Amino acid sequence: MTTKIIAHRGASKLAPENTMPAFRLAHELGSDGIETDVQLTKDNVPVLIHDEHVKRTTNGIGYIKDLTINQVKQLDAGSWFSKKYAGTSIITLEEFLHWIKPKPLYLNIELKNNKIDYKNIETIVYEMVKHYQLLNRTTLSTFNPNSVKRINKLHSDIKVAFLTSRNKNLISYAQSLGANALHVKYRLLNRLLVEQCQKANMKIRVYTLNRPSRILKSYALKCDGIFTDVPNIAQHYRKLFKEKNK
Repeated sequence: MTTKIIAHRGASKLAPENTMPAFRLAHELGSDGIETDVQLTKDNVPVLIHDEHVKRTTNGIGYIKDLTINQVKQLDAGSWFSKKYAGTSIITLEEFLHWIKPKPLYLNIELKNNKIDYKNIETIVYEMVKHYQLLNRTTLSTFNPNSVKRINKLHSDIKVAFLTSRNKNLISYAQSLGANALHVKYRLLNRLLVEQCQKANMKIRVYTLNRPSRILKSYALKCDGIFTDVPNIAQHYRKLFKEKNK
């Protein structure tokens, strides 16, 4: 089994996170998949941004939930990273799905609803993924246990992952919510957890791995996937790992 390299917010150490330059670069670098974050605007348009507030990664202020899509589109989401990316905009989920559809990439959409529990975000995102015929290669993930339950109840034909950094009855709890994958913080990773996930037929993916030693450990334990800001480095070490373990 080959551990999938999933570009976290795109190639986010090399280009501004959750923007088209980061996604294009992740694809060019040979990533197996892309992870991105979704929030809802005031007019219920799903857009790709990690923070609930726009201050860190744009030239604006305010919460995404209080801004219309037209206001969000006026923001510069690239200059904070580098002058090279000045004028880069926040993109909608629909724009992203249109771009990724013809490409052979796994897709992980994290619903950012653990702090603001956006009404109907599960169904809005699901219907858009279904419209683009990407259900078979998409996982919805969230730290919000109630959201996992809602996805499982309303849209059981899409894969759902429970995101967690806590180490307590992980597999049984995730199963009780209806999740079929577990996305865990690196410090929780160990051989027993991986073996238990395999026995339970539950995918295990690990976030966010940028150090070679951590990347290699995940390959050695045969995790299903890793989330990384540096897919180029992860690719390099996966090749070395394969050569060494032929």
